[in-house]
Amino acid sequence: MTEILKQNILKQNILKHISLSEIEMMGFCGLFQNKSIKKKEFLLREGEICKFEGFVTKGLFRVYHIDNNGFEQVLYFATENWWITDMDSFTNEKPSNLYIEALEDSEVLLISKKDKEFAYENLPKIEKLFRVMTQKTHIALQRRIIDNLSKTADQRYIDFIEKHPQLFQRLTNLHIAAYLGISHEFLSKIRKKKSIKK
Repeated sequence: MTEILKQNILKQNILKHISLSEIEMMGFCGLFQNKSIKKKEFLLREGEICKFEGFVTKGLFRVYHIDNNGFEQVLYFATENWWITDMDSFTNEKPSNLYIEALEDSEVLLISKKDKEFAYENLPKIEKLFRVMTQKTHIALQRRIIDNLSKTADQRYIDFIEKHPQLFQRLTNLHIAAYLGISHEFLSKIRKKKSIKK
């Protein structure tokens, strides 16, 4: 994928949230650095300070935490056109509790905290961009928490397939189970039950 194509994908994403002049757009997009990540490589590991916000132009990532019992808990998956970071670590410059791993060979555009703050100071509209995106992320997380508290694992599994049919095809059962907060064995039982009903 060429640099121009990656920049165009980023521009299209930005324009969904705010309008920028061509000069403003060039100035902001010029602050991003491209990074290629091979499948199973990490963009971030637990204990590291997250020094980037990233925009995925190609591939697939999972953002997850390992609890005290050694179980993986997937917060979210990030595929093309998604933003990715550990906001707590990035904002507060503290060691991360998360891992960000590529599940496919991937490409991501990264902006540093210094360059993001430069954009805030010199391109006022950028602050609105990140405010809008933060609000949408907050709403999505709130809805997920409510779903986890109020819906059965079966319902959450069906919801996931319906909301993310293409993403579903790119994930293993282990990854989906870790996202739903259930064991791989329990997910297999749910899938078996659904196939019998069909």
